[in-house]
Amino acid sequence: MKKINLFLLSLLLMMGILAGCGDTSENEETSNNQDTETEQTETSDNEAEEGVFPVTLEDTSGEEVTIEEEPEQIVTLIPSITELAFALDLGEKIVGVSDHDNYPEEVQDKEKIGGLELNTEKILSLEPDLVLAHPTNDADAIEQLRDSGLTVFVVNDATNFDEVYESIEMMAEVTGAKDKGEELITTMQDDLDVVAGKADEIDEDDMKNVYIEISPAPEIFTPGKNTFEDDILDILHAENVAKDEDGWVELSEEAVVEMNPDVIVLTYDYTDNPVEDVMERKAWQDIDAVKDEQVYLVDTDIVSRPGPRLVEGAEELGKAIYPEVFGEK
Repeated sequence: MKKINLFLLSLLLMMGILAGCGDTSENEETSNNQDTETEQTETSDNEAEEGVFPVTLEDTSGEEVTIEEEPEQIVTLIPSITELAFALDLGEKIVGVSDHDNYPEEVQDKEKIGGLELNTEKILSLEPDLVLAHPTNDADAIEQLRDSGLTVFVVNDATNFDEVYESIEMMAEVTGAKDKGEELITTMQDDLDVVAGKADEIDEDDMKNVYIEISPAPEIFTPGKNTFEDDILDILHAENVAKDEDGWVELSEEAVVEMNPDVIVLTYDYTDNPVEDVMERKAWQDIDAVKDEQVYLVDTDIVSRPGPRLVEGAEELGKAIYPEVFGEK
């Protein structure tokens, strides 16, 4: 009897162990299924974050544009859009750029599609999935491209940093580069905060009046409000002598004399010695900037072209205007 009882007890224990193993296998299978579902959900979320096609978005021209699939071949029609596209890591996808593109160096290896007058036949021959245009491009040429079946998206005409961020968001969404777009905006904002932080050290009594010249005499032009130069000067705690004017304005030499700027910044280099030319203008010898030799040359592209290098432009202007704060230019 004792042997039988021991046998039954052993049998019950064995059944319990087997049952326990069965439960463990089921739990492991359930856990594995949950892990798989989690991975699938995470993958789906990542895909959604980067961009799901088709995408429909209204462009600056008011056209509702639908991009069916992520573009693999892109044509950019002006330098600022090209720079932004490269900053979004789209360089390998760009098959055509404007004749005026000069940055980054890789643009030299891209097909040229015209300047102010677009070569629509050339653009069509490149068979792009997407053409990134600008409001300054020829409207008739844009319409011709659309009538020929190409997908054209017109990016906004940015005149300040916030509008550049909007340009980045637009381009990132229609090209499937949303993550990179967010990263680029954050980087620009952080870098600009550093510049603005330095400018906060400048006392109101030490603020300087600045005249920016974008073309030489006899037709002198300067940027007024609603321009990047004015936006940057505001960030730098400097006063734009043409702040009451709107956009690009032509001034007489006498008008600049009356403004009497503390600093003169030139943004053109197509004359032999632009700084010397300004310093030698007879009518300007009593201007403080000329008397104190505060006349500087900066790269026009980095202070006027809507793109990531605008922060670099702000730093360069800061060095020219407030070298004691930003360092010597």
